[in-house]
Amino acid sequence: MDVNILNGLTAVSGVSGVSDITGVTAIKDPSSVAPPNNSVFETLLQSARTMVAETNYYQNAAEEAELKYAMGLMTNTHELQVAQQKANLSLQYTVAVRNAVIDAYKEIMQINF
Repeated sequence: MDVNILNGLTAVSGVSGVSDITGVTAIKDPSSVAPPNNSVFETLLQSARTMVAETNYYQNAAEEAELKYAMGLMTNTHELQVAQQKANLSLQYTVAVRNAVIDAYKEIMQINF
């Protein structure tokens, strides 16, 4: 591997290390690395909850717009389509993130210790 490429690499935040002869920061002692902080998992979990809540909100807003249009309370088809498209995109994004998390979980479970 080219040494010039390695010289631009730096340590991940929160990981202490020393530089070897290539200039790459490496972990010196695994016990010197701080244990993982639970706030990272809590933040990830809260983000997932927020994403699901937003998806639910957009789905409900689209259903409400459909009902208003069906009852004649809303005559603008553009607003209806925008609400439906927001709900659709939000659902697609949530499903894509869920699938990525499940794939990552499956890969982690296949690791042999």
